Amino acid sequence: MEEIKTLLVILLSCVFVDNYVLCRFLGICPFLGVSKKLNQATGMGVSVTLVMLLATAVTWPIQYFVLNTLGLGYLQNIVFILVIATLVQILEMFLKRLSPALYEGLGVYLPLITTNCAVLGVTINNILDGYGFLESMVSSLGCGLGFLLAMVLFSGLRSRINERIVPAPFRGLGVTLIAASFISLAFMGFAGIVEKIFA
Repeated sequence: MEEIKTLLVILLSCVFVDNYVLCRFLGICPFLGVSKKLNQATGMGVSVTLVMLLATAVTWPIQYFVLNTLGLGYLQNIVFILVIATLVQILEMFLKRLSPALYEGLGVYLPLITTNCAVLGVTINNILDGYGFLESMVSSLGCGLGFLLAMVLFSGLRSRINERIVPAPFRGLGVTLIAASFISLAFMGFAGIVEKIFA
């Protein structure tokens, strides 16, 4: 029971409290670039979540059973980036074959998952936090769902902004960043709530 409670705290904390986009400000490029349309934002969020889960499932054993065993921990960043790049290439091939519309919609942002610092950040932070394999997978799922939630919410907000008349100095990137800051502030309001619920 205690282990399930711990996993729930990790999951909900990663989705709401430590949201990688809105609180840690990782993965901003696809967040700002692909959030104009709901279907593209959802596709990117699901793709990033899938890559986070796969990357964690591959990098955690590599870290503990290969790099740490051989005393090669200093190669962590290079190895993790190579693993993530390989996984993104595989995902890109599957999307091109299974969902050409989504593949075209994501465009240049799909290969950018390779350099998405949120994916690399999740894999490294799981190691730094000392999580076991199951905890790391739950953390990655939570971070991916948090990324997806941020993308969908921001997409909805941007579609509403596009329907309004925005003063000239705020048009374009200005109003987009202001809207992102409001969503970020709203998510920071969850701090401390998750721990109190499961205390």
